[in-house]
Amino acid sequence: MVQSLNTKVDMVVDGNSHLGLTDYGKIMIGDHGFEFYDNRNAKNYIQIPWKEVDVVIVSVMFKGRWIPRYGFRTKKNGTYTFSSKQPRKVLREVRKYIKPDHIVRSLTFFDVLKRAFKGKNQNSYLK
Repeated sequence: MVQSLNTKVDMVVDGNSHLGLTDYGKIMIGDHGFEFYDNRNAKNYIQIPWKEVDVVIVSVMFKGRWIPRYGFRTKKNGTYTFSSKQPRKVLREVRKYIKPDHIVRSLTFFDVLKRAFKGKNQNSYLK
């Protein structure tokens, strides 16, 4: 059995991990980190401590009416992307542990095209 990072759990919600193929499972937010546990395979899990999170990237559509997915860019291991049934509630719980200036909107499709034609930094995908 996997040992959880958290001693106190704030929220548990159904969610998906978009790391490779989509995995369905539970997202747990607690006092020490963000955790994802797969429903089918107990060995397939992701644990991200709050100390490792550099930026939370939120994909916002229709002027904020719909949040299809969000991601955590870590200091060492790259970006992990998730989606859940209640993304607003999840992000409000994350905001308790991550400073609001480290939660940013991702670029839209048209922003990416504009940057490509203007020749701005290709590696930057944040506004």
